[in-house]
Amino acid sequence: MPLPEFTGTLGVKRAAHLLRRATFGATKAQIDNFSTLNPLQAIQQLYRQALPATPPPIDPDTLEPWVISGITDPEKMEPAYIDFFKQWFLGQMMSAGVSTALTLAYSAREKLVFFLHTHFTALAEKINSSRALYFQNQLFRLYALDQLLSPVVPYEKLNFKELTIKISVDNAMLRLLDGYLNVNGSPNENYARELLELYSIGRGLENTLPPPTGAGDYILFTEHDVQQAARVLSGWNFDDSFANFDPDTQLPRGIVRGTAANASAHDNGIKTFSNRFINPGTGQPWVIQPDVALLNNGQPTEASALDEIRQLIDMIYAQEETARHICRKVYRFFVYHQITSEIENNIIAVMADTFRANNFKLQPVIENLLRSQHFYDAASGNEDDKFGGIIKSPLDLVTGTLRFFDIRVPDMNTQPQEFYAFTGAMNAALETQGMFFYQPFDVAGYDAYHQYPVYNRSWITVNYLTNRYAFIRNLINVDGTGPFTLNVYNYVRNNINNTLAANSRDLVTELVRYLFPWADNLTFDPGNDDTATITAERLNYFLVSFLSDIDPNPEAAWTTRWTTETGIGTMTSQLQNLFNALMQSPEYQLH
Repeated sequence: MPLPEFTGTLGVKRAAHLLRRATFGATKAQIDNFSTLNPLQAIQQLYRQALPATPPPIDPDTLEPWVISGITDPEKMEPAYIDFFKQWFLGQMMSAGVSTALTLAYSAREKLVFFLHTHFTALAEKINSSRALYFQNQLFRLYALDQLLSPVVPYEKLNFKELTIKISVDNAMLRLLDGYLNVNGSPNENYARELLELYSIGRGLENTLPPPTGAGDYILFTEHDVQQAARVLSGWNFDDSFANFDPDTQLPRGIVRGTAANASAHDNGIKTFSNRFINPGTGQPWVIQPDVALLNNGQPTEASALDEIRQLIDMIYAQEETARHICRKVYRFFVYHQITSEIENNIIAVMADTFRANNFKLQPVIENLLRSQHFYDAASGNEDDKFGGIIKSPLDLVTGTLRFFDIRVPDMNTQPQEFYAFTGAMNAALETQGMFFYQPFDVAGYDAYHQYPVYNRSWITVNYLTNRYAFIRNLINVDGTGPFTLNVYNYVRNNINNTLAANSRDLVTELVRYLFPWADNLTFDPGNDDTATITAERLNYFLVSFLSDIDPNPEAAWTTRWTTETGIGTMTSQLQNLFNALMQSPEYQLH
């Protein structure tokens, strides 16, 4: 049975919560629209829409889609093209060039693409190929919505398990984890180790497994299993021509050493695994061996090498812990990093059952989670607080802020220079806040998504927090010269109900409802805020920051200015103070 679902109307708080977690941000109008929906209707709008094709990145100087053609500007080095790729992906997250009606669905798909990137990591400097990064990104995009019919991938092969097979011979992954160096007689175990430890079965839920029996025992697998998996994965090379296409995805993949008819560097021997992998059909440790029907006079072929990889992934996904490990990654990405025994038994186990029951398709798991009572704190007796439980990544802070204020990315095809200036500024903002996009510190990925016990708290240091606040300050106190331009007076005039905006207290509480993850039972009366999620003292701080002391009766003066539309310069300055106070706050760093 799936997780019990919440069936009520979302309202503003729950709609904003869903859109913060499932997309890269929403405007106030989009939050208002989703507030009238129930979770089933909302998920339909996010994950069940026909989306436009994703245009490939272009070189802004030559206008050439180099990732497809392979034609590059001789005056540019590969790092420049890697930067273009990263900035292009940021543009996709912002739904650049997409019609307003589809921006949220497009963004939701891109959030799933990003999730897959956090799981199957990429380090741009090590891979050193913008084309390999792009085609891996496109691979993730094909598999992101695996419950929908694909115009390319056969439906029965559209699932996370199949993606694990594809990623094992993906050019970017072959380069990242030295798979191209793994040959018969001289195995390289890097990818085999990370396939087991990071990408599939994992190392178990922290502090719940028995101690190892000795060196090389990782409880769920052993060093022997790593060695045998490396033999299975041997014989592949990085294909810098990008001319070897996967028949299912129509995307370039790695190529076997030798030829398709003679995969000469593949270990063709029998691989026997430890007793951590018992074949239910035989009751004995799992054995992987080449299919004789696929051999060429007893020699390995591309087809036989691929078949062995499929056998390996079948073996790994036959273990219950594999589904649980992947579902924990989903839970930590969308809900919260801490997984208690109660969460493990009542939530993760159910998610894993859904994952297996749907042939390892990830979309049904995510959709059920985002419709669940658990996600919305709607279950009876639920005392967990999902709202505001995650520190925003620099990516969520930057994209979410720009999206809320409907600050749009210039069109890549008609304004390529402006497009890359905008997304380049976004990437620079991420770096100053501690997120080196496509360059995490190690192959496990960005610490916030995996590093026990710190997780998302790794985003916050004194310097990074200062730079988060500087990003907001530079956006709000705009001088008109930067790539991000926000006129706060025009924003309030165009987006906030005029009656609410004319009352300074109502304006503060209205903005808090949309900018903060919780805003229940708000009051400016300190004697009446026992049930409020933000104290009256805090609200009054925002009010004072907003109005300052420029008038004898500041609240009445604000109302007069707003209703008569006089003193726009003064009102703009006051609103800049208000937005800075709200958004340079600990509360705004959470979602």
